[in-house]
Amino acid sequence: MAVSVLDARGLKCPQPTLKITVLAVKMKPGDILEVVADCPTFEKDVRDWCSRARKTLLWVRDEGTAKKVQIQF
Repeated sequence: MAVSVLDARGLKCPQPTLKITVLAVKMKPGDILEVVADCPTFEKDVRDWCSRARKTLLWVRDEGTAKKVQIQF
């Protein structure tokens, strides 16, 4: 199980979820992607993305003005 990190701060939605989609093809089952983004709709967007992609959203945390999430593939 590998953990990858994506810093999407400064990107406006939908760019953070588009970057997640690009990385998703490289992820193996059980891998974890940790993403931090400061787009105001990021939490809703990542929840919707996980639901559509059938991936597990492990947690969402506040990181100052940004949100940090972990997605399990």
